[in-house]
Amino acid sequence: MVKVCIRGSSGRMGHFIADIAGHREDCKIIAGVDINPVKYGDFPVYTELSQMPEKPDVVIDFTRPDELDEMLGYCLTNGAGLVAATTGYSPEQVAKIKSAGSQIPVFFTANMSMGINLLSELVKKAAAFLGDGFDVEIVERHHNQKVDAPSGTALMLADSVNEARDHKYGYTYDRHSVRRKRDPSEIGIHSVRGGTIVGDHEVIFAGRDEVITLSHSAFSKEVFAVGAVNAAVFIADKGPGLYSMKDLLEC
Repeated sequence: MVKVCIRGSSGRMGHFIADIAGHREDCKIIAGVDINPVKYGDFPVYTELSQMPEKPDVVIDFTRPDELDEMLGYCLTNGAGLVAATTGYSPEQVAKIKSAGSQIPVFFTANMSMGINLLSELVKKAAAFLGDGFDVEIVERHHNQKVDAPSGTALMLADSVNEARDHKYGYTYDRHSVRRKRDPSEIGIHSVRGGTIVGDHEVIFAGRDEVITLSHSAFSKEVFAVGAVNAAVFIADKGPGLYSMKDLLEC
């Protein structure tokens, strides 16, 4: 039985995680941590990780990037695994997360949806198969409260294309100020913010007289919670290392 702590337990994702874990027999929520502690399940909720009397096997984090250092400090000190599910990390913070993988098991991916990660693999195969004769444009749509743009998932999909094409493409985020034709060596990435859109991603391969579009739509944030719980169970018995959804899908 994998013992899990939810960091950000009072938020919507915390409630989703608790509900999903409550219907599984391979894991158990032993505590929640939140700056606004709200008890709603059969586990205690604390304001700080250090207040927990029992050490979890894995911490699932759905909070904010500015709380990273405290969480990494706790996990490294106590040998707890980490599912880093928060988005919007800076390059410096990503480096810290990856570095922690040398001491503890860390699960880190741009998107916790298993469907999105499957899309990433399909995009990589399509990019390799279609070759340079197809321009690639990525469109991502999210709710009007999302603060980072483009989404980490859009960048992950762009990286999948670039990996298949020997990393020879640059990313263009905005064309309104540049009066020139599209550069063949670029991937266009476009962000839409509005309403309550959970997350839509389209990868467009535009060739001569034909267009291929691969897409994914999330209708509830619960899909990210399912992925996070799967990730926690997956790394619970793993040694130190940096793990991703690709590792989970291949197991």
